[in-house]
Amino acid sequence: MKICKVSQLKGGEVLARAVLTESYQVLLGEGTRLQPEYINKLQQLGIEEVFVETEDAEKIEILREETETQFKEKVREILEHHTYSHNQELEQLAETADHLISSILKEEELVEQVYDIRERSSDLYEHSISICTLAVLTALKLKMNREMVHDIGVACLLHDLGLRYLTIQYANQPIEELSKDARNEFMKHPVYAYSALKKEKWISDDVKNMILYHHEQMDGSGYPLHARMLTLESRVLNLCEAFDEMICGIGCKRRKVYEAIEELKKYRGIRYDGRILDAFLEFTAVYPAGSFVLTNEGETALIICQNKQSPDRPVLRIVKDKEGNSLTKEVIKDLLVFTDVFIEKAVEK
Repeated sequence: MKICKVSQLKGGEVLARAVLTESYQVLLGEGTRLQPEYINKLQQLGIEEVFVETEDAEKIEILREETETQFKEKVREILEHHTYSHNQELEQLAETADHLISSILKEEELVEQVYDIRERSSDLYEHSISICTLAVLTALKLKMNREMVHDIGVACLLHDLGLRYLTIQYANQPIEELSKDARNEFMKHPVYAYSALKKEKWISDDVKNMILYHHEQMDGSGYPLHARMLTLESRVLNLCEAFDEMICGIGCKRRKVYEAIEELKKYRGIRYDGRILDAFLEFTAVYPAGSFVLTNEGETALIICQNKQSPDRPVLRIVKDKEGNSLTKEVIKDLLVFTDVFIEKAVEK
């Protein structure tokens, strides 16, 4: 399923989730095929977005699907034409980063929403675009200036250039489990990227350093240099890089979004800057809409939407009671209202 603006509906779409009123009454049920009169009514009621069925997996993204695809293909085209000694094409990535930043900035509400980040494959180009959007949003939350945001965007699109020089397999595989030689080779990829770009005049020294240090950590546990003194821009990139690597499985086992977030929280103030983590969590849903969770009351619930004020306190639809019995009536719990209810863990449907 995907989220779709009501103004873009043509009629005939099938609702993937029920449309609820502000009091959580069902207006149109899940599975309803939308007719023109239904669409008109939704617009009259001020409902701007609905979930509709598609053949794709869950996609609630920061960038519109067609926009992300456009950027991904541009990055793919540029990087696949690049060789170690020919960098002319790479300069286009600076322009691509600015276009991507502009795509976020031109829709002011993007900075104020909470996003359901989806787990993905370890596609290098999608990974670069994903990190760029996450890092740009984080930088905007931190009110960093446009030059810093630009540099972060460029660094994100170029940071894993060194992976293209590797022949070892690293997808969905912890680097600790690689052979010593393979592990050492993998850990050199920031150096390969830096070496390929260090003489370029069209990117700043800050960008080059972000690329070299994108796997370093505040406690010195990163690689390849075990650096500790990292700029704010580097710390933004590093946190977003670590998160996205976990959910798509680059140099590690793929994890669920909530598992990746818990890992970031575990190393708050140790590997990851706490202020940056707070800014990141402002727009990242811990439990994406459509996922199932177990509450502290023993009930199984479906996440139906996020609360912008509290990404870790979504709105739930209870589907099973604490005895495991399916409910015959709809029970909605907004965790900003039911303050004594907490999510214990994610569960399978």
